[in-house]
Amino acid sequence: MQINFRKMTPEDASAVEVVEKSCFDMPWSRQSFWQEASNDKAYYLLALDGERVIGYVGVWILFDEAQITNVAITPEYQNKGIGRLMMKEIIKISQERKANAMTLEVRPSNKGAIHLYESLGFKSVGRRRGYYEDGEDAEIMWITDLTNIK
Repeated sequence: MQINFRKMTPEDASAVEVVEKSCFDMPWSRQSFWQEASNDKAYYLLALDGERVIGYVGVWILFDEAQITNVAITPEYQNKGIGRLMMKEIIKISQERKANAMTLEVRPSNKGAIHLYESLGFKSVGRRRGYYEDGEDAEIMWITDLTNIK
């Protein structure tokens, strides 16, 4: 396993769609990822094993805030530390783009993701009721000062 990272381009939309479908019951479409890759306010970071796309994380950076839009790693690569590396890299990229704070929503039932986010410095600040298509709430998490995050 040789994991590396790079920015998503519109040409990666099909490979990212494969990851998305392996992780979510209501996946985004290839067109959605193509549009995101073309958006100058968005940055999508790919995780690759060699040339194979195995994960991604997306962020919108507006003014001094970074909003994580989605995070996914194909099931066979989960629980191997790749998510932590990917999140650290997107935090670094957001800092370089002058973001001072970062936020995301996560399913309260996704205990592994919540543990990862907390270990990176995110704090829960509340819930969005019925946020997900299936009615599950979203836990709102923030890092309010990215300057101290390494």
